Amino acid sequence: MTITHASFVTLPVSDQDRALAFYTDVLGFEVTADRRMPPGRWLQVAPEGAQTVFTLSGPGMGGFEPGSARGIMLVTTDVDADCAKLAAAGVTVDGPNDVPWGRMAGFTDPDGNGLMLLTENDGAEGA
Repeated sequence: MTITHASFVTLPVSDQDRALAFYTDVLGFEVTADRRMPPGRWLQVAPEGAQTVFTLSGPGMGGFEPGSARGIMLVTTDVDADCAKLAAAGVTVDGPNDVPWGRMAGFTDPDGNGLMLLTENDGAEGA
């Protein structure tokens, strides 16, 4: 096997513009692709410098159910500060809580896709 990385993760959304505002304005992601193509809009975002991007898949793009993605782990250097920023933006956050591999919290995007933030303990990378 010669797999090197995941290209993209699909996040099913009901309104791409609303999702775009959340991922760019609230999470600080960058737009990596935004183009019209049959059968709809190909819209991708990612944290700056990330190798894997997130496709905000709207209606008609693959038959995905908005809000059905779960367990998307985002690694951060300061989960507490990021949780405070999310709360200030009106996002309900569960945590942060200490776990054996670090400190983490959960939240959802406007469609209900489940995301988590993790600050890893030293030496816990890949745990």
